[in-house]
Amino acid sequence: MAQPEGMTETELMLKGYGLTTAEFFYHMPDYTHVLNSFVWQDYDLAPDHPRLFRFVEFWQKEIDGPLHSVRFTHRRMIGPGEWRNVVGELPLH
Repeated sequence: MAQPEGMTETELMLKGYGLTTAEFFYHMPDYTHVLNSFVWQDYDLAPDHPRLFRFVEFWQKEIDGPLHSVRFTHRRMIGPGEWRNVVGELPLH
């Protein structure tokens, strides 16, 4: 997965990004009555999903198989309120 703006996964999660998984159903170019599927996954911002829609636009311009439907889900992994910066350590022995 390409990271937006060169940030790490943790930085993305703290900025509100979540993992978006999409399943694309498309018609095979040579067999129009046959559907195939493709799974895409990347970090994206809900509810607008700019990276997902940019990929859909890319598909419609560059890929020969016309889209039938797209099914997706989005899961925020961590929020800014769930992160604490702990300073210090506790030695055990």
